Amino acid sequence: MKKTFAALVVAAITTTALPASADLVVPNLSYRTGPFAAGGIPYADGFNDYFTLLNERDGGIGGEKVVVPECETAYNTEKGVECYESTKGMGALAYNPLSTGITYQLIPKMAADGITLYTPGYGRTSAANGKVFEWVFNYPANYWDGASVAVKYLLDQSGGSLDGKKITLLYHNSAYGKEPIRTLEELAKKHGFKLTALPIDSPGQEQKSQWLQVRRDKPDYVLFWGWGVMNQVAIQEAANIKFPMDHFIGIWWSGSENDVKPAGAGANGYKALTMHGVGTEYPIYADMKKYVYDPGKASGPAEAEGSVIYSRGMYAAVVIAEAIRKAQELAGHANVNAAEVRNGFEALEITDARMAELGLPNFGQPFAATCADHGGPGGAMIQQWDAAAGKWTLVTGFIAPDKEVLDPLIAADSEAYAKEAGLTERCK
Repeated sequence: MKKTFAALVVAAITTTALPASADLVVPNLSYRTGPFAAGGIPYADGFNDYFTLLNERDGGIGGEKVVVPECETAYNTEKGVECYESTKGMGALAYNPLSTGITYQLIPKMAADGITLYTPGYGRTSAANGKVFEWVFNYPANYWDGASVAVKYLLDQSGGSLDGKKITLLYHNSAYGKEPIRTLEELAKKHGFKLTALPIDSPGQEQKSQWLQVRRDKPDYVLFWGWGVMNQVAIQEAANIKFPMDHFIGIWWSGSENDVKPAGAGANGYKALTMHGVGTEYPIYADMKKYVYDPGKASGPAEAEGSVIYSRGMYAAVVIAEAIRKAQELAGHANVNAAEVRNGFEALEITDARMAELGLPNFGQPFAATCADHGGPGGAMIQQWDAAAGKWTLVTGFIAPDKEVLDPLIAADSEAYAKEAGLTERCK
């Protein structure tokens, strides 16, 4: 008899040590296979390695070990939901599926089950409204923030005006890629630029027709919402038509080393947004080396450490760990449950001083969540690829998004969801 994917997941998990009743369980819905594995692998490794560091150096969080059962989704929404169903009964405290499609399917399920969904920099943007989305958090930034920051940066690059300029959006033809369109349409009205949106079907290995249109239209700037192998193809195609790479800006999921290195010198000058710093020039890496890398406890190869997507996976684990720590403080005991962890997410504040204590000074922006605000400040930086040096260089500090445009969009979308789902706003 053919086993279902969920059954195989259960079998795989039960062949390893199951968590003890007192363990803190944070499943890792990863994807190490398929066309999006180039991003999925380092993210999963960074996520795993940070919790390994806490276990090996600190004995866990508040004296409780963290267990991170990993389940392969292949970036497939159906498999992602099956992974969730197969692991939630292990005492899962929070999920970070790294997929907008999976996120949309899990939002109602996790609200019903009372488990936190943490989607930093992806997922449903309007989940930033905690009045409606009690169990979802997407701080420190979301896709609409990213679109706004990109436009703010282009305004600065264009002398303060985009009136009459042409901007093309190339996007993954999925819920993920479509997220910024509404925001960019509103920003086009505000700033007078002409927006053209060109979809690219998954997995994105064929883009010649889209880039031929770019060559015909001659836009002033191209914005890019890609992921996986699609990123490498887009950057190579842009180089092939000699599009000016410093006028080509990707979202934070389109700005890793894996995306630019295949194009060699042709990728030089390409830009992308980022929510955090990169590299190993942070004190935390001395502890990573001592407790994780040198003892052979790392989840993946050592050369991934400090890379863009590895750093982002580690950052997600940092935030989840801090939310658990806050939950322990609020509950007055270490073996917290899922409801208590949700409270920790909602009361979480990460200051510059705390980031320095964690060994990550100036790595990410400070934020403080509230009942109503699950989205954070939304700032992002612009990084640029230096092909000769083989590294990303930050060319801006954190740029704040245009809340005047975004807040009404978030309110309208979340209110529509509440009406459809029969929810009553909270935080009154």
